[in-house]
Amino acid sequence: MAALFIQTKTFALDKKTSSALSHYIMGVMYDGLGDIDRAIQEFKQALRTDSETCAIHINLASAYIKKNDIPKAIEELNITVRLDPETVEPHAILAILYSSQNKLDLATTEYETALKNASKLQPQNIDIYKSLGAIYLQQKKFKDAENTYHLILELSPEDHEAHFYLGSIYNELKNNTRAQEELKRAIELKPDYHQALNYLGYLYVEEDRNLIQAETMIKKALEIDPNNGAYIDSLGWLYFKRGNYKEAIKELEKAISLLEDPVIYDHLGDTYLKFNDIEKAKLNWEKSLKMDAKQDKVREKIEKVTSNSKNAI
Repeated sequence: MAALFIQTKTFALDKKTSSALSHYIMGVMYDGLGDIDRAIQEFKQALRTDSETCAIHINLASAYIKKNDIPKAIEELNITVRLDPETVEPHAILAILYSSQNKLDLATTEYETALKNASKLQPQNIDIYKSLGAIYLQQKKFKDAENTYHLILELSPEDHEAHFYLGSIYNELKNNTRAQEELKRAIELKPDYHQALNYLGYLYVEEDRNLIQAETMIKKALEIDPNNGAYIDSLGWLYFKRGNYKEAIKELEKAISLLEDPVIYDHLGDTYLKFNDIEKAKLNWEKSLKMDAKQDKVREKIEKVTSNSKNAI
């Protein structure tokens, strides 16, 4: 990581900080020459006379990263964000460091803060809001995500991605009417938007309505992305809803070969049950539950077929 410069708090030209500035410049020079140990010494010397300039702390953090001393780098970056709460770069670097340590919750928090601060500096930058919206979705902060994507649409009313993500948010919030409205709008703006085509088609299948329209949309999505396991699952589930269980098995088995997913295993379990193949049904539900233990309905299915099997003996 190259030496970094923060614009938010610079050196004052007085006797106290002129010494710090000299050591800071020498630190940057040694850093550029690859002498990281000397750079660290100079940055530390600068901090002895000026401990409140962000540029020194962040460049010292950069040097520690090059030495793979991540704890000390994190310490310096945290000092920087305390000195300047509205800064951006230190939070972004902290997020990367926490990710490298597999501290994903901390990393996500730092990314969120970096993006929030960046949005204050560039309030018209749609890309920043899209990244922030993605972070909120990852954190399942659906109301925050909803507000963010609405803000994007205020800046760019025909942004098809914003409509798509609003559709997914409303689906999570159990507002199917608004979810479908947003997905339809996304497709209107981008007719070959295969993610939206499949999503809306799948919602129709789940509701067991508009199945002809759902089939058209799902198959169009598959024309664009033929090896997408999620789309193939949608088609298989459509066949299930129509009672075409043989075709459903064929498509769902293909889907699971491309994408191991608890929903697909659940669909397979339901379909095998229609053939009265209790063992395969139970096996697939168990695989689904192993991938996502919070599925109470899947657990109930397993308990039911297990109980029925015992009663039949």
